[in-house]
Amino acid sequence: MSDQSRDTIESLSHEDRTFPPPAEFAARAQIQEAEYRRLLALAETDYERFWAEQAQAELQWIQPFTRTLNDREAPHYQWFEDGLLNVSVNCIDRHLPDRANKPAIIFEGEPGDTRRLTYAELLHEVVRFANALRGRGIKKGDRVVLYMPMVPEAVIAMQACARIGAIHSVVFGGFSGDSLRDRINDAEASAVVTADGGFRSGRVIELKAVCDRIIGDCPSVHTVFVLKRAGNPVTWSPARDIWWHEAVAGAGADCPPVAVGAEHPLFLLYTSGSTGRPKGIQHSSAGYLLGTILTMRWVFDIRPDDVFWCTADVGWITGHSYVAYGPLAAGATLLMYEGAPMVPDPGRYWQICERHKVSVFYTAPTAIRALKKQGDDYPARYDLSSLRLLGSVGEPINPEAWMWYHTHIGHGRCPIVDTWWQTETGAHMIAPIPGVSTLKPGSCGRALPGIMADIVDNKGDPVGAANTGGFLVIKRPWPFMLRTVWRNPQRYIDTYWKEFDGRYYVSGDGAKRDADGYFWIMGRVDDVLKVSGHRLGTMEIESALVAHSRVAEAAVVGRPDELTGEAICAFVVVRGTRPSGPDAEALTQDLRQWVSEHIGPIAKPAVIRYTDNLPKTRSGKIMRRLLRAVAAGEPITQDVSTLENPDIIRQLQGD
Repeated sequence: MSDQSRDTIESLSHEDRTFPPPAEFAARAQIQEAEYRRLLALAETDYERFWAEQAQAELQWIQPFTRTLNDREAPHYQWFEDGLLNVSVNCIDRHLPDRANKPAIIFEGEPGDTRRLTYAELLHEVVRFANALRGRGIKKGDRVVLYMPMVPEAVIAMQACARIGAIHSVVFGGFSGDSLRDRINDAEASAVVTADGGFRSGRVIELKAVCDRIIGDCPSVHTVFVLKRAGNPVTWSPARDIWWHEAVAGAGADCPPVAVGAEHPLFLLYTSGSTGRPKGIQHSSAGYLLGTILTMRWVFDIRPDDVFWCTADVGWITGHSYVAYGPLAAGATLLMYEGAPMVPDPGRYWQICERHKVSVFYTAPTAIRALKKQGDDYPARYDLSSLRLLGSVGEPINPEAWMWYHTHIGHGRCPIVDTWWQTETGAHMIAPIPGVSTLKPGSCGRALPGIMADIVDNKGDPVGAANTGGFLVIKRPWPFMLRTVWRNPQRYIDTYWKEFDGRYYVSGDGAKRDADGYFWIMGRVDDVLKVSGHRLGTMEIESALVAHSRVAEAAVVGRPDELTGEAICAFVVVRGTRPSGPDAEALTQDLRQWVSEHIGPIAKPAVIRYTDNLPKTRSGKIMRRLLRAVAAGEPITQDVSTLENPDIIRQLQGD
C-alpha cells in the first residue's frame, strides 16, 4: 500500500432499505437459521474441527486426511495435507449412481446453437481428452495452458487436467498474444489448448492465430490442441498442432483418476491487468474444491433441480469456481453461454433464462447497469418466472442497480446474494445466506461461517466503531485461500501479508461495517481518493451518481490537484444520447449538487466527463487504472486488448 492509503477511510453514504428473505424461499432453504447459527458457533469455538467436519462431509477422499491445518510455515498454510483425492472424481464420477442421465452442461453459442451433456456424457468426454493429453506425454504436475472460447470443451479440458494431475492455467480468450506468451512462459507449460476461433459480439475471435504469433517464443510448448469451433481458416504445424477431434478419436474410453495430495496445485490463474511479470495465483486441490462446494450450498442454496448460470468466462476466477468446478461438484446443471449480452439485442440474457429455465443467475454489476441502461422493456418481454435466486459478483453493486435487478429481473421475489471475494480467496468470503439474511442494497452482508473478517486502521487495530472505514483483512487462514504466487513465495508474502507484519491476509479493499455487522465495500484501497485531507471511497460517490435519474453508469477516479491533493474526476454514461454543449454544462451542475446533497460537498466531482461507454473488460470489470491515466492526461501504457470496446479509448481521450 502507498503512504496515501494508510489512513482510515471516511464513510459518508447511507442506505436504509432492507429486504427480509421471502417466506416461501426461507421455508425451503438449504440453510435455516438454526443451522447457520450452529455453523457460526462451531467455527468460533473450534476452528479446525469446523473445517475438518466440512471437508469430511463434502469431499470424497481416496485416502482420508488426519491433519487439518499445518501452520508451521505460516503464511504458507497447508490444509488436509496427508489426504488424497481426485478433483475430477468429486465433480463427475461420484454423481453417476444418481445423476448419470441428468444434464451436467447446457450450452448455447452466440449464433444460437445448443448442446446438452449429461453427467455420463461429460465423464466420457473428460476421459477421452485426459487420455489425449497423456498420449502427448502430459503427466501429473505438468502445466497446460487453455486459451479457449466459452464452450463446453473449456470445462472438459480443465476437468481432464484434474483427472491426470496436470496443472491447468486458463488464459482469458480476450488477452493479447503478449499476455498469452508471458503466462505460458511463466508456467513453463508443456501444451496449449485452444480453438480455431470463437464467437463474440457478432464476429469471430481468431484464437489459433494469436497462438501462432507467439508460440515460437514459448520453448516449453510441444503440443497445441485445436478445437474446431468457428470454422475459420488456420495455419498449421503438423509436428506441434493436433485437432481436438482427431486427438480424442483414438483415445481410450477409460482413464483411472490419479490420486493427488490435498495440497497438489489444481491450477494457476494469473491476475489480469498487472504490469511487469505476471502474478500466478496458485490454488490447491482439496481446500479450493471444498470452498466452491460449500458456497454453492450456503450462498446459492443449490438444489437438485436447479439450472445454474454464472455468466463469467472461465478465464477468470469466477468462471473457475462457479462454472468449471463448484456447480459440477454440487451435482447441479450448469448453463454456459459463449457470447455477448447485447447480441442480437439487450434481451439475450433474459431470452436464455426463459429458454433454458434458469433458476439461479449470477452476473456482474457492470452487466446489470449496462442492461438497465437499455430500459425495462427487454426483460419484460420474457418469462423469468423460473428464476428464484440472483447473484452479483466482481465489484460492489450500487443500490440503484440492486433495486432494478430486484424489481425487473427478480420481480421482488428473488433474494440477491451480493458476494465479496477475490481471485486469491478462491470462493465467497462475505455474502448473504439467502434463506436467513435480511438484505441491504449495496452491502455484501456478513462473513460466512469460518471466515474471520475484520476492518482495521492504519496500525492494524480493529476500528471498532460502526460505519468507520478501514482496511478489510482476514484474521485466520481458510482452506480455499491461495497457497503462494507460482515460483515466487516472497512476492506472495510481500503482496498479501507484509502490510501488518503477517498478522492478517490483506485484501487491498477498503470497507466499513454497520451496526448490524454488515460489510460495505468502499473500493480498492489504491482507488481511495485523498481530497483536502479526507479519504473518500470511490464506490460511495459512484453509487450517488448512479442514483440520479439521468445516469446509467459512473466511474470515479482521482487526478493530481495542487490545491486539494486529488481532484475527483467522474466518467458518466447517461440514459439516452450523450449530452454536449449547454445540456452537458447544466447536467454537470445538477450532478455536482446531487452528490453534494447525497454525500456532502467534499465529494462533489471537480470534473465530469460524458462517454457512451466505460472501458470494461469482457468480464465486465471497469479498468479504473486506465481511467486514471485518461483523467491525468497521461499516455495509455496498459494492455487494452481485453477491452470489450477498444474504440472507447479514443472517445475518452478526444473529449
